[in-house]
Amino acid sequence: MSPSSGPSFHHTVDVLVLGAGNAGLSAATAARTSPSKPSVLVCEKAPHSLAGGNTFYTAASFRTCFPGLDALLPYLYNPDGSKGLASELVEKIDMVAYTEEDFMNDIQRVTKGRADKALAETLVKKSWEAVRWLMEQGCKFQLAFNRQAYDIGGRFKFWGGMVLQGVGQGKELFRWHTENAEKHGVDIWWATPVTRLITDEETGKVLGAEVIHEKKKKRIKANGGVIMACGGFEANPAMRVQYLGPGWDLAHVRGSQHNTGDGHRMASAVGAQMTGNFSGCHSVAWDANSPTQMGDRVLTNQYTKSGYPLGVMLNANGHRFVDEGFDMRNFTYAVFGREILKQPAGIAFQVWDAEGAKWLRKEEYADDVTKNIRASTLEELADILTTKGLKDKAQFLQTIEEYNEAVEAFAAEHSDQKFDPAVKDGVSTQSSSKSLQLAKSNWAIPIRKGPFQCVEVTCGITFTFGGLAVHPETAGVISDATGDCIEGLYCTGELLGGLFWDNYPGGSGLTMGTVMGRIAGSRAAAAAARYGSES
Repeated sequence: MSPSSGPSFHHTVDVLVLGAGNAGLSAATAARTSPSKPSVLVCEKAPHSLAGGNTFYTAASFRTCFPGLDALLPYLYNPDGSKGLASELVEKIDMVAYTEEDFMNDIQRVTKGRADKALAETLVKKSWEAVRWLMEQGCKFQLAFNRQAYDIGGRFKFWGGMVLQGVGQGKELFRWHTENAEKHGVDIWWATPVTRLITDEETGKVLGAEVIHEKKKKRIKANGGVIMACGGFEANPAMRVQYLGPGWDLAHVRGSQHNTGDGHRMASAVGAQMTGNFSGCHSVAWDANSPTQMGDRVLTNQYTKSGYPLGVMLNANGHRFVDEGFDMRNFTYAVFGREILKQPAGIAFQVWDAEGAKWLRKEEYADDVTKNIRASTLEELADILTTKGLKDKAQFLQTIEEYNEAVEAFAAEHSDQKFDPAVKDGVSTQSSSKSLQLAKSNWAIPIRKGPFQCVEVTCGITFTFGGLAVHPETAGVISDATGDCIEGLYCTGELLGGLFWDNYPGGSGLTMGTVMGRIAGSRAAAAAARYGSES
């Protein structure tokens, strides 16, 4: 079919990007800054006041391979935006390199070997290049002292492999991405939902998309292709129940209210192959007093409640239900939301004593962020919690007492092992004299000293894992019928399927969005250049 015999269009660009989060804007800027300088249009479903996808609501943490602290220092900023860390601060940092082997092992470990190996290799091998590209574009990064390091004996001990986050977190990352893309000449249409992809009837090639812009339907031709970066289906209660299972309509939405599965629907309609963990998602311990249908534009990620490794979590019946210390927090937080949702009423109580509470991050647990429940004794705390949904006060107190006895038995038997929140310290509830049926494998410290502190949590869903099958080297979307790439269609971000299963290493999502976004952008730009030379 010749170009003249195809459908008519109202607007023509070289590259069309659907979605204005980190993944979409990475793709748009990568396309626009390629040698051919193609025209690029981004269509974003949300109005600017609600835009940014899930990027806006994140801590802007990026997991990347890096050869050591010295390699990071030339790029680092302080929280106030000034560049360069003071030498006296640098001297107090304990940090080891995070290698490709480390990253790959973490992916395969937390996904139980199910992650698509080719996609995982692309993420790992291109992670440092992608983060450096963001830095060189002008994105400001800082060390994640508040999230990924503990001050132990006057030294900052970084843990878990992920050490970088954007200055200003997700709000600033979205602001910077938008400003940077527009500076390079990318056009962005806000409040412009996409209704369908437009294809060549004979070849199936994606020619463009139909959108609603300024209350009118418009067909946009994309000479080099369409890049889908429009997120998962986590804000669609019906799809959550359909794919994740009963009860998932009760989960709180952590981020964008606009991620409702549009990309899945549109790509399916043109024959895209679906793949990955459709019954899985990223879900966390989330403030039970948070909004239900979308994230808070002010507090954003502060509703996360990730201090559970320092205490215990109990359900409304007064029982523990997870090993709070089976791994470092950034390898467990994305799965514990699901476990909380399984509990009676879909809630749980995080509990610490005065010593454990000292380690809690203020950004998540300050009194102006969450509703802390405090009491001088555990009995008083239990009395208060019965007004918050605790059904069995006696079991609550018994569970904590049995936990304390197991902690103290371990300490008596292993006096040489000391609490260290920066490593898996092996300080547990399991000893020869007393062991719990459900262990706490690390960071098991007593809950004896008042005042006691508690926060009620529920499940907060971040993004879904099932999505489009994508070629790992081209970001091209795979056809379900042929197994080949659908010409003119690319995918990046949370719409991509096959990489994360049941869990993910914290900070991998944003990195993958930039890695695959850059690939998609450069491929679509090259396709546009070929189109121009052939027409």
